[in-house]
Amino acid sequence: MDLPKTSTTLRFALLLTAAGGFLDAYTYVSRGGVFANAQTGNVILMAIDLSERHFHAARAHLWPILAFIVGVAFAHLLKGELAHSVFDHPIRIAMVAQIVVLVAVAFVPPDVPNALVTVPIAFVAAMQFGLFRTIGSLSYIAVATTGNLMRFTEAAYAGFIEKVPESRQHTRVYAAIISSFAGGAVLGAYATRYFGGSAAWIPAALLTVALILFYVDDVRRRRP
Repeated sequence: MDLPKTSTTLRFALLLTAAGGFLDAYTYVSRGGVFANAQTGNVILMAIDLSERHFHAARAHLWPILAFIVGVAFAHLLKGELAHSVFDHPIRIAMVAQIVVLVAVAFVPPDVPNALVTVPIAFVAAMQFGLFRTIGSLSYIAVATTGNLMRFTEAAYAGFIEKVPESRQHTRVYAAIISSFAGGAVLGAYATRYFGGSAAWIPAALLTVALILFYVDDVRRRRP
């Protein structure tokens, strides 16, 4: 059976964006107002802290920014020829690593330094950003929503003002992605207030389902 790459399907993207929204809410609510995914927010908050000479608070925003940079670089390494020459499925290994990180984070007690949670989550977010960027022919961002909002607006204008039929379908795809991110953030805020740090099990479960999709599609492809 001829199927698209699992990582470029809408169902896979919806799981990733839901996890992305959840994790931003999770770290913001439970870890001192630090964003795991939205590095623009961290840069702004760090700059504000520096302007007020709150250097310790500024440092709290710096670590996830650096972790994000390293995570993006690592994602590019996994997409390169070297990783594929060593591992059969480096992308799946990366997914497993992300799940392990989130499970570990769920066991971190609330009284430890916030960086022990925000840094590994920022690394996970960066890997998702670097590895998964397309749904079919459409570009999207799994860990933030500004770019998706822009593409939604462009697609809606082309579809409903310029009457381009294909763009109407694109509008629906981006609407689903944005809704998934927002829904994940709402769930993340509620779950974190209720379960505390253990709420990290939920995005770990979402990524586990996304990983399982690879193997489900493998079985479907082998069918005549």
